[in-house]
Amino acid sequence: MAADHAQQGTHFSGGGGSCLFAAMLAQQGSKSPMMVAASMWEWTRRHPWRAAAWLVLVVLALVSLRVCAAQPRLDRDWVDNLALMPKVETTETGFALHGVTDWSYTDEGPAAMNVGGFTANFADLRNVWFVVEPQPGGDYAAHTLVLFEFAGERVVGLTVEARLEKGETYDAIAGMFNNYELAYVWSTARDLLTRRVTFLDKLVYVYPLKLDDTQKLDFLKALLGHTVDVSAHPRFYNTFTSNCTNELAKVAGLDWHYSWVLTGYSPQRLHEMKLIPGATFDAAKETALMSEEIASWNALPAAEFDAALLAEVRKRYGE
Repeated sequence: MAADHAQQGTHFSGGGGSCLFAAMLAQQGSKSPMMVAASMWEWTRRHPWRAAAWLVLVVLALVSLRVCAAQPRLDRDWVDNLALMPKVETTETGFALHGVTDWSYTDEGPAAMNVGGFTANFADLRNVWFVVEPQPGGDYAAHTLVLFEFAGERVVGLTVEARLEKGETYDAIAGMFNNYELAYVWSTARDLLTRRVTFLDKLVYVYPLKLDDTQKLDFLKALLGHTVDVSAHPRFYNTFTSNCTNELAKVAGLDWHYSWVLTGYSPQRLHEMKLIPGATFDAAKETALMSEEIASWNALPAAEFDAALLAEVRKRYGE
């Protein structure tokens, strides 16, 4: 569009021999500011569409300058639930996360804001679960996250978020223009799921991902690596290119698809790719809905919550 406007600009000549807007300004250089302003107003009144085109170009230029000049940071005054990204330690056989959130919730907000750690051997990785939290406004919008199941009925999860500062609220349009940093937050399953069901009053769907052992492990290791990178070298969140879903899709090596942007369609896409089981997607979605069960486990400690969650998904999926 900008190129079209630029090309048209070389032919801006109205009735009565009007010249280019910029050239007109140059010709007014010897006149008083009031006369220049009057001339500009008269040109704008006679050529409203051309004036609008110039205005659009100026606004786009200013927005582009702002986006290019912005620098991501790690030291802002973040909202509490996105303030902590864990320290990650890895060895050939396993990993440790220091700074795993384990909050509990009521319908009014956080009841306790505990932080702990999580350590596991890579060989103990069992399953990966894809969690979908639909957002209001349409089927196209959802927040997604992943849970990793380990031997001993232990679960840890990762949510990729727009890292909000205190006083900020999320806006998808603002997210296109480097307004938020990116956060990789690791939490207990209880924290991630009860926050959405109990506090935010959202639906939650838990889908198993059909990955082989190598794919599961590669996915986990890659996300741990990205967590280290984002924690040391901040990046911007972007609604189109670095959101909660396409960050996961890029790490998994999946080809681009519109559902990585219109994230509410991501589970349907994964079902089409045979990565989510089910005879039909509607059947898979019905099986994955777990909001009522999660609400009933709200008061359980984290370890008991994990055991209840895994018992329920095994009953549904025979895992």
